[in-house]
Amino acid sequence: MKEWWVHVGLICIPLMAVYLHIPPPHLSPALQKWHSAGEVFHFRGREIFYRDSSGALGSSDVIILLHGFPTSSFDWNKIWEPLTQRFHRVIALDFLGFGFSDKPRPHKYSIFEQASVVEALAAHLGLSHQRVNVMSHDYGDTVALELLYRSDQNRTGHLTFNSLCLSNGGLFPETHYPRLLQRLLKDSSFLAPVLTRLTNYMLFQKGIGDVFGPYTQPTDAEFWDMWTGLRHNDGNLVLDSILQYINQRLKHRERWVGALTSTFVPLHMIYGPLDPVNPHPQFIRLYQKLVQRSTITILDEHISHYPQLEDPTGFLNAYFNFIHSF
Repeated sequence: MKEWWVHVGLICIPLMAVYLHIPPPHLSPALQKWHSAGEVFHFRGREIFYRDSSGALGSSDVIILLHGFPTSSFDWNKIWEPLTQRFHRVIALDFLGFGFSDKPRPHKYSIFEQASVVEALAAHLGLSHQRVNVMSHDYGDTVALELLYRSDQNRTGHLTFNSLCLSNGGLFPETHYPRLLQRLLKDSSFLAPVLTRLTNYMLFQKGIGDVFGPYTQPTDAEFWDMWTGLRHNDGNLVLDSILQYINQRLKHRERWVGALTSTFVPLHMIYGPLDPVNPHPQFIRLYQKLVQRSTITILDEHISHYPQLEDPTGFLNAYFNFIHSF
């Protein structure tokens, strides 16, 4: 009998470690360098991580980068230096609940709050009255549309756009196909607390790998950096709350798609066509139909959901062609 309990204990200890994610992953040198180069500001009592790099001399242009789910501002690391050679200031943040920013729980995360975080950062950096270029991806696309709506409505404290470049985001609920785990987490209040704890590195790697192209997969080190950013401050435990943005997109479709279709801000879409989340050709056809003022770049057919990481050169060429066109 005593031997039986020993065996049960030996089995339960590693299972509990997996369940609780003990120990947490350590920052790699690359991620540590990114973190060390950043700062924090306070938004409603929460710490928000951001980077603000001074770049090109003789230019006053500013660009703000808005990352996707479930990753962080580190998504922009492959194009950071080239952007600093073109822009006077390059700014990126980790949204509340992501990366190195605070991850409160319980908390009702929303696109509206994230847009307010960006506006607060712009005010903190003295950019409230300056025209800024915005580049966004995935989750960041929807935050950008809320900012665009506020700007076009001339709301107090709004961001003043010079241009907006979107990339591979679920702008239209009717052409957006969340992954299975995302659907379970956003809709299952009973399962979500268990699933968020049981989501380990192997499941994360499989899920992220599925939205990269077969020839553009992240390296093991890159997968680990994404996972580390997610797990920092127990970010896995707020995934279900953050994923309510999918339901918010459906509820507020008219507001956000309306802002996109009616704005006079210069628009561009950079699109990886192998994206299973926003599949080709349904997504891009609807975009072309509804957003006729926007220009579009469709990257090589093997590029998927993370174009800035999968094809940084093609992504930058597309963006610079856009930014130099007006």
